[in-house]
This record gives sequence, C-alpha cells and structure tokens, in this order.
Amino acid sequence: MAAKNSEVAYGWAAIVLHWVAAVTIVALFALGYWMVDLSYYDPWYRQGPDIHRSVGILLFGVMAVRLLWRLFNRAPGPLPNHKRWEVISAHIAHGLLYLLVFVAMISGYLISTADGSSIHVFNWFEVPSMTGQIKGLEDTAGAVHYWSTWAIVVLAAIHALGALKHHLIDRDNTLRRMLGLS
Repeated sequence: MAAKNSEVAYGWAAIVLHWVAAVTIVALFALGYWMVDLSYYDPWYRQGPDIHRSVGILLFGVMAVRLLWRLFNRAPGPLPNHKRWEVISAHIAHGLLYLLVFVAMISGYLISTADGSSIHVFNWFEVPSMTGQIKGLEDTAGAVHYWSTWAIVVLAAIHALGALKHHLIDRDNTLRRMLGLS
C-alpha cells in the first residue's frame, strides 16, 4: 500500500492519521466526561486533567499534520454509486469535523492557560499561555469546549453510521477504503 492516496484508495498515511485521530478523540471525550465528576480528594483529580491536556496538545500536532496531508494529498473520488447529496453531505461533515476538532482543542488550551500558566505535556515540554491572564476567559472557553466536543461526538456518530450504511446496506467500498482493505 502506498503512503499517498490514489484516485480510488486512501494511502496508509491518511488511514493511520484518520484512525489515530478518531481513537484519540473518543478517548479524550470519555476521559473528559469522566473527569468532571471527580472530587477534589480523588487521586485522579489532578492526573486526569494533566493526561487530557497532554494528549490534547499532541492531538493538535497530529491534526495539523492531518490537515496539511489532506490539503496536499487529495482524497480518492466518490464511488460511482454515491448519490450527489451523499457526496455533498460527506464534504460538509468532514469540514465541520475538522473545524470542531480545532475549536475544541483551542478552547481546551484557552481553559488551561487563561490564568497565564503553561501546559506541561507529559513533562516532555511546555506550551506557554499566549493570552496571559484574561478575566472570564476560562468560563467562555469552557462553554465553547463543552458544546464543540458534544457536537463532535454527535457528528462523528452520524459519520460512523454513514460508513456502516455504505458497508452493510449499499455494500460498497466506502468503509473498506478507510480500513485499507479495498
């Protein structure tokens, strides 16, 4: 399998970037959902958010590479059986997913750095605050983060259902292409 996409198939680079991002986003959402109910005395009260922030920063790098890869390496064309509305809705959904993921990551960064502190990424490196201290930023960014992550989950579920519809009902290669099986 080639690294680059062809007219009819995704290359291994696009497939790996897709699945690494998808699994990481689901894991971050699950961790975030679980963390909000931790009490101050829970041992994970500090460790959970540290892991969430660190993985989120690393995901930002993966998504930046993924976006650049997508811009310079066109996706395979739609399959012949795809209807026009399916192609258009898929393009819109992909665009919204990219936008929402970046909105969620940037708002998460702003939540963590609103007080002027840096984010320590697994004690490997630090990402400094670019805003300094801005009163109320944490609350605004928190609301944006909350709603954008829920929107990602809903849109990703629709995306997955669409892939399953193509696989189970239409019996075409849509899902197989993203699994590297076509």
